[in-house]
Amino acid sequence: MTVLTQCQKNQFWEQGFLVVEDVVERDHLASMQAQFASWVQASKAHDSAYGSTIDGRARFDLESGHSFEQPSLRRINAPIEVSEVFFNASMNSKMTDCISDLLGANVKFHHAKINSKLPNSSTVVKWHQDFPFTPHTNDDLITALLMVDDVTEENGPLKVVPNSHKGPIYSLWHNGAFTGAIDNQKALECEKSAVLCTGKAGSVCLMHTRLLHGSSANQSSAPRTLHISVYSAEDAVPVSPNPVPSKYDGLVVRGKKTGRVRASNFNIEMPEMPDKASFFEQQKHHQTD
Repeated sequence: MTVLTQCQKNQFWEQGFLVVEDVVERDHLASMQAQFASWVQASKAHDSAYGSTIDGRARFDLESGHSFEQPSLRRINAPIEVSEVFFNASMNSKMTDCISDLLGANVKFHHAKINSKLPNSSTVVKWHQDFPFTPHTNDDLITALLMVDDVTEENGPLKVVPNSHKGPIYSLWHNGAFTGAIDNQKALECEKSAVLCTGKAGSVCLMHTRLLHGSSANQSSAPRTLHISVYSAEDAVPVSPNPVPSKYDGLVVRGKKTGRVRASNFNIEMPEMPDKASFFEQQKHHQTD
């Protein structure tokens, strides 16, 4: 099913990102919101990361300062394994059709997670590209950031640098440590040319894997929750372990499995897999130079 116009496709490949509204039905969105609210409520009974994914790391990650009175559930790893509504959003929705419109007939699922900035949270995402975290034989990968809440200029929206997906792949290693972020000088340049990706709940920001992006803290009383799904062309084969593994890793969500591998000409450093619940700890404990 074709969803995107040719103009939208051209915009994505030219700028490296595209916001599309209403990619899940209203009732579906309401169910996602209710499910996440129940997870926030459950998180109040915990004071550290909890739950378990297939690689043994915690499924539910809590920000420093989390409490019963002020919950700060910031990451859920592979929510598709524990929620049918989030599974359906990733695997069979208008959002999935958008991905196929851009990547072609044959599309694979790579991983999913939820990143949330609850009111007054301090979570900041430093500037980076996704591809160095998930290198493949080619870079036909798209990160789909589904807005579970309205995303405004005040509640920590995604910031991107248009056209940066056509430029170099930047190192996330500094002074022998994998920081999960580009160096400070380049980050300052990104801030000067950043564009905010806002939208109403039910919209998705489709982002090329090499696009430079980050986000600031939530400075509002409204939550900002994103259901993030990553997809690749079926003939893009991962060359490093999945940082958010699930039993659905590699599932063909559109088209068919061809058994072919397509390789592009680029050089990239291998990432360091997170040993905690999320990459937030990698960005937190290592400073860029």
